[in-house]
Amino acid sequence: MAVGVKICGLREPPALDAAVRHGARMVGFVFFDRSPRNVSLDEVAALARHVPEGIERVGVTVDAGDDRLGAVIAAAELDIVQFHGSEDVRRLDQVRTRFGVRVMKVIRVATAEDLESLRSFDAVADMVMFDAMPPREATRPGGNAATFDWTLLAGIRPRSPWILSGGLDAGNLHRAVEVSGATTVDVSSGVETSPGHKSASRIAEFMEQARVI
Repeated sequence: MAVGVKICGLREPPALDAAVRHGARMVGFVFFDRSPRNVSLDEVAALARHVPEGIERVGVTVDAGDDRLGAVIAAAELDIVQFHGSEDVRRLDQVRTRFGVRVMKVIRVATAEDLESLRSFDAVADMVMFDAMPPREATRPGGNAATFDWTLLAGIRPRSPWILSGGLDAGNLHRAVEVSGATTVDVSSGVETSPGHKSASRIAEFMEQARVI
């Protein structure tokens, strides 16, 4: 069973080209100033021109206002807005209605209790993502190369399509999918040589592992 892959935090053309060439289904761009993967509107507009039809563009945002969202949606020609902050169900619905994009909510997980919010978000979100709870000292809500207990997701059946994220790389991908039952995964730090700098060879390796699961 091939697993769908979202390569997130892209900001350099060679990495984007590698993601496209090796079969990523989604490419993600981060719009959060404290992230080493943050891209400007000009940078993302240039990158988006090289994303072919059939590959979905995802914009990662953290508690962004309407003006900011409108700007990034236009610059990147986004298909999906990924909410990685404290946004509630009402906010997701507002954005989808106003901007005509699909919406994805990230649910940060450390214990089974953290999954309780799934019910409310699952009724509104087009997709959900399960990511690791950030370490206490973290300065950003995601992209911290942290994993969580994948057994917490075993047997989960959201209405919406869902994505597994958090500390994935070519070495642990098979185990993560086997334990969680994920059919789509998100990778960022696991294909980098340093924060914010993707490796074309690591992207290729990860994609190859995703194809043979």
